[in-house]
Amino acid sequence: MSNVTVTTWSLEQTAPADLLPAIAPGGDVRIVRSEVPSPEFSRFLYASVGGDIRWIDRLGWTYAQWQEALERPGAETWVAYDKGTPAGYVELDPQDDGVVEVVYFGLIPAFRGRRIGGHLLSYGVARAWDLAGRWPGRAETKRVWLHTCSLDGEHAMDNYLRRGFKLFDTKVEEEPEVAAPGPWPGARAV
Repeated sequence: MSNVTVTTWSLEQTAPADLLPAIAPGGDVRIVRSEVPSPEFSRFLYASVGGDIRWIDRLGWTYAQWQEALERPGAETWVAYDKGTPAGYVELDPQDDGVVEVVYFGLIPAFRGRRIGGHLLSYGVARAWDLAGRWPGRAETKRVWLHTCSLDGEHAMDNYLRRGFKLFDTKVEEEPEVAAPGPWPGARAV
């Protein structure tokens, strides 16, 4: 098996004013919080968004592992719908000391290029900043961060920078080359 060089960039915002919102796309695009923890739905989103960009770390998770991740206090999933169809999602993970990580963010391939991504990221990051208001006992958010890598979509880094994220770390590593699995076993990767 051959290796591939992967660059991972970590980015952050340290104040709500850092967020530079995108303009909402036209049409019937809505963003809704998925309030009932559903491993089936979350795995669908994960595999559908990340299937062509090599998201593989959660593919082997059990139902119980998905349930545990979704039921963490303060964990939230926000889903974009275009005309009632799931188009993408943002998953937020509150950490210690007022830090919130954007763990996953992306669009299902059929919805890319429709100006939904910037809007969804803006909305998700705004929800990271006001997360404590929905979760009594959580510390006010002081920092929102995420990471992206050279395997992610070609517009990912530009979207993060346009939303006001600032680079704070870069790592370059050799990783085993893995074929994009597609959205489900046996699916042909796009």
